[in-house]
Amino acid sequence: MTRIKSSQIGVYLLLVIIALVMLVPLIWLVSTAFKSPAENIFEFPPQLWPSQPTGENFVQVWQTNPFGRYLLNSVLVAVLTVTLNLVFCSLSAYPLARLNFVGRDVIFTAVISTIMIPFQIVMIPLYILTVQLGLRNTYLGIIFPAIASAFGIFLLRQAFQGVPKELEEAARMDGCSELGIWWHVMLPSIRPALVTLAIFVFIGSWSDFLWPLIVLDQPEYYTLPLGVAKLAGTFSLDWRLIAAGSVISIAPILVFFLAAQQYIVPSEAGSGLKG
Repeated sequence: MTRIKSSQIGVYLLLVIIALVMLVPLIWLVSTAFKSPAENIFEFPPQLWPSQPTGENFVQVWQTNPFGRYLLNSVLVAVLTVTLNLVFCSLSAYPLARLNFVGRDVIFTAVISTIMIPFQIVMIPLYILTVQLGLRNTYLGIIFPAIASAFGIFLLRQAFQGVPKELEEAARMDGCSELGIWWHVMLPSIRPALVTLAIFVFIGSWSDFLWPLIVLDQPEYYTLPLGVAKLAGTFSLDWRLIAAGSVISIAPILVFFLAAQQYIVPSEAGSGLKG
């Protein structure tokens, strides 16, 4: 058996400590969501495991608030945002990575420079434009600022540049158009990058609170973050119910990440080498 160096043990211990520090708030949130009204959630030292676990908090939250509607809205907004991001970012990144034309580097630099602009600066112009387009209180209005991102273009451009030129040349010899090369050769070759971008966009869209709060004032279009915020007023800061709503809100993110992470690692099936 290979001996583990003391330095490696120190690194593993440090990673375990960091993981525990990151997980404790989540564990505390889940624990609070399952605690009964008879338990003191502010006791010291804190009791992570509920003495009388109950699912009544989830039932009460679901019955007294339209969380089913909030969940449907969040799923619809997240799916549309991810789909549009993958399409528009990949269509923008492909020519910036593989085609030679005048001003290509200038365009790429201009796109990347927008990453340094905080959202708060463009928030008011975006809101005015959204109102003028008649997108307020609509699903399209929620996803309007996020249909493409400079980070997504940068990530996919770097991935496109790593695809062997031989694949592209072989496709051209077979009479494939540029759009066909993008669809049949390039996208399968950068599947891990696409999945990575999808995870980032999904998490960002699912947890977005500020923009939906600005562009929506009709509860039937509320997403889960707005619904959880509404719980604070509905139940006068009953932290058990707020924790239950928060667990409902973050559970789909964990499920999506666990389902998608297996596709992040490159595989032969996604390498673009299959016939």
